[in-house]
Amino acid sequence: MPSSLPGANQWKRQSTWKRGIPMYLMILPGLLFFIIFKYIPMGGLIIAFQEYDPFEGFMGSAWVGTEHFQRLFTDPDFWMLLQNTLILSALNLFLFFPAPIVFAVLLNEVHKAWFRKTVQTIIYMPHFLSWVIVVSITVVLFATQDGGINNLLDSMGYERIELMTSPDYFRFLYVGQNIWKETGWNAIIFLAALAAVDPTLYEAAVVDGANRWSQVWHITLPALKSTIIILFILRLGQVMELGFEHILLLQNPVNMNVADVFDTYVYRNGVLQGNFSYATTVGIFKSVIGLILIVAANRLAKAFGQEGVY
Repeated sequence: MPSSLPGANQWKRQSTWKRGIPMYLMILPGLLFFIIFKYIPMGGLIIAFQEYDPFEGFMGSAWVGTEHFQRLFTDPDFWMLLQNTLILSALNLFLFFPAPIVFAVLLNEVHKAWFRKTVQTIIYMPHFLSWVIVVSITVVLFATQDGGINNLLDSMGYERIELMTSPDYFRFLYVGQNIWKETGWNAIIFLAALAAVDPTLYEAAVVDGANRWSQVWHITLPALKSTIIILFILRLGQVMELGFEHILLLQNPVNMNVADVFDTYVYRNGVLQGNFSYATTVGIFKSVIGLILIVAANRLAKAFGQEGVY
């Protein structure tokens, strides 16, 4: 046999390597991105244990140990920040996360190609708008004094809605904007998963007398289960990340008690005041919480016999 000749296995390995070169080249840009912008900057975490001075550098700055962590956990605003962050994250998980799934399932049930493509195009478009534009549109429509919607309500004899200034509306306004802007874009991965479903499964279900709801429950949703679990686990890792720009644009002195989160706190107390060590400390705290949630959720998924992220 040719495979038993001396050097045959080595030749085969070299041949496999050469065939894989185009794939390795495709991976290279993404790999370099993570190395340069994700892994190398992790060396800067050392400043969380220093009183960092940009002029002294990493090696010359004074060591303070866990002083910044003590400052964070004893800050009077810490529990308010943690509560606001967790509440907004919970609303995102239970209201925003299912929205792309529901949209993908509904769109999958549409059989007219032209209508499906039209809806997809329309609902994808908000993703390409910046948060500045999204929040500006909301202000123009719902400003208390001269907003278009409030002017309309006032002309009809109804009370004006203080959507932008009332703390009671902030959380659902934040989540509602997330749903409007990102549902279509986040649905792409679920639509891709549904495209891999064998159409004969639906045909067999129709022959067996299954209605549309039964087909969704027994075919469509099981096809999405592994994708949903993996994305949910990854989403848990971003529980402490709410989108700095979005939150900052919605904040005002009236709603700060429900709108102030760790992202805006770091910007205000760390970046603007030049406390880079303290800002890094808050970032480490957020990352540790995200890591713990990912590991716990992944182990829980494995315990129930599901695929995890690793």
